[in-house]
Amino acid sequence: MSLVAVIARGENFVKAGGHHLIGQILEGRYRIDAPIARGGMSMVFRGVDTRLDRPVAIKVMDPKFAADPQFLSRFEFEARAVAKLKHPSLVAVYDQGVDGEYPFLIMELVEGGTLRELLRERGPMPPHAARAVAEPVLAAIGVAHAAGLVHRDIKPENVLISDAGEVKIADFGLVRAVAAANTTSASVILGTAAYLSPEQVTSGTADSRSDVYSFGVLIFELLTGRVPFTGDTSLSVAYQRIENDVPSPSQFIAGVPPEFDDLIARATAREPAHRFADANEMVAALHQISVALNLPSYRVPTPQESAEHLSASYRIGAPDQHAGQPAAGRQEPYTPQSPQHTKVVTAPRPRYADYGPSDDYGPPADYEPQPSHLPQPSPYQEFDSERSRSRRTTLVWVAVVALLTLIVGVGGWWLGVGRFSAVPPIAGLEQERAVAALQSAGFSTEIRQKASDTIPAGGVVGSDPPAGSKITKSTTVAVLVSSGKPRVPEVKPGDVVSKVNQLIRDAGLQPVDSGETGSSAPKGSLAKIDPAPGTVLPMNAQVKVYRSNGAQPVKVPDVRGRATADATKMLTDAGITVRETRMQYDKNVEGDKVIGTDPAAGTTVQSGDSVTLLVSNAVKIPTVVGQNVADARAKLQSLGLQVTVRQLTPSDSSLVISQNPGGLSKVEPGTTVTLVALP
Repeated sequence: MSLVAVIARGENFVKAGGHHLIGQILEGRYRIDAPIARGGMSMVFRGVDTRLDRPVAIKVMDPKFAADPQFLSRFEFEARAVAKLKHPSLVAVYDQGVDGEYPFLIMELVEGGTLRELLRERGPMPPHAARAVAEPVLAAIGVAHAAGLVHRDIKPENVLISDAGEVKIADFGLVRAVAAANTTSASVILGTAAYLSPEQVTSGTADSRSDVYSFGVLIFELLTGRVPFTGDTSLSVAYQRIENDVPSPSQFIAGVPPEFDDLIARATAREPAHRFADANEMVAALHQISVALNLPSYRVPTPQESAEHLSASYRIGAPDQHAGQPAAGRQEPYTPQSPQHTKVVTAPRPRYADYGPSDDYGPPADYEPQPSHLPQPSPYQEFDSERSRSRRTTLVWVAVVALLTLIVGVGGWWLGVGRFSAVPPIAGLEQERAVAALQSAGFSTEIRQKASDTIPAGGVVGSDPPAGSKITKSTTVAVLVSSGKPRVPEVKPGDVVSKVNQLIRDAGLQPVDSGETGSSAPKGSLAKIDPAPGTVLPMNAQVKVYRSNGAQPVKVPDVRGRATADATKMLTDAGITVRETRMQYDKNVEGDKVIGTDPAAGTTVQSGDSVTLLVSNAVKIPTVVGQNVADARAKLQSLGLQVTVRQLTPSDSSLVISQNPGGLSKVEPGTTVTLVALP
């Protein structure tokens, strides 16, 4: 099929609601049963993994992406990366593939609904309910941030609530996969306009701090039932956040604690450096607020009229001979629309009380959202239709309208185009010339180091934001100066993990969360990294980051008689590292088995301390009686033993009648074994 035909099919994919896929089996394994939701580039279906007989959610991408190798490559890469993440509030990814012209993703089916549907049913949330939604999702996003992944499209539609009250985040990596596609226009803003960070709007770049901004907007919406910026078009909504701060939710809803105002203000700071470094830092701040306000625990309710619940009642009928018409006896599939903004219910008007008993810090039980302060329309005045108007009055009004049109036009041009300028290319220039080029284009500058495999140290690698990015004039642009080949940064135990991760990224390397290990550093801070600081690595090589579980007194376990690998694991599980392995002779312990440790078993040490593992080098002598001298000598010498033969005539064919030491004895390497042979 031609690319034009694939794109044409893709344009009709979402319009048709994907109903033609109902009943089909992808890759001979995943049966599509019912639609759940649809977006601009994909549809989500309820389905069944017929091989394992388990329900799954199937996200089917627009067919136009099937002909794009860059999208498919990124799609597979992102699916693999997300599948490695483990957290109860991350929607699990099971599989991915392409069936014909349909790229698809197989995910955990969360039986329940979306946060968008819950907001639509119940309206704004009190602080304790908002906390119950935000904490588990932020913790899950923090796991992804620690692994170097960024969501890029945080919004209520991607937050799922199960019937058991679990809150989960979905759709990691899909925005980056779509961004990599050749079929995606460079002018398209990827992500949902209401939740984009300023840097996503101006330059299209995103990191963990961009997710923090989007989540700050999401918490604002949870508390107020509305998004902070609205407009006639997605573009106008997106551009408002470049010049405007997100307002405090307490301006719209009485009873919001000032601590939540401060949390949202920091999360949505226009300058990324002023925000929380990542979701882990933000969830820690939210937890401190919940403790300080003594917010009660809360089970998040499931939306009743959710698309997922309705999809569960859909029945697959026999194939219909008339396309576009329902088969006899078959229920029509439910295809929900995806609203862009939460609508506050007005009959009955939403109350915090809908979310259960409020606490001392919440609003009163009779709370109702305050109406927006809209300008009152001018009173309508009737004029006599026959009343004459002077020519002068008409001309004045024409002039006023023309002036207003000019002002609006110039203002619109300035807001949309005039205040932006493209970052000039500076890669390869000398540092002074690069700074001059940026300053002449109207930007402020700063110098930042960046590792490079190809640019010698001191050369200009490029800029941040990159060349060609449209950003507001006077914005600070970093001149990236090569620091040479990537080198693991100098960090030490006790450093903040989020800052260590950023230093590793700045060095051109990829931090990987490798869990906790014993360390004397404070719990949750950096324990160690591997490879060690100063190690030179290729670009984008991985650096393992270990978090400290806090120093605790532990006893050295008894590992005598165990294999080296088993003993090392026992010590590691106890929070003790192996400093070195030393070979030592012990006639009672077989070779390559552990004799003990230094310090000895039972000694109390601090978690994170190291010990020396003592391993036996004893050699077990085989029984060679009955073998000829040649074979016996070869076997013993191969074990590092010396051989002396006593015989009447020197002949290798003589039979060994005795040996000393005897068979199965454990001796030191190099021990002499005496053989007696006849004749």
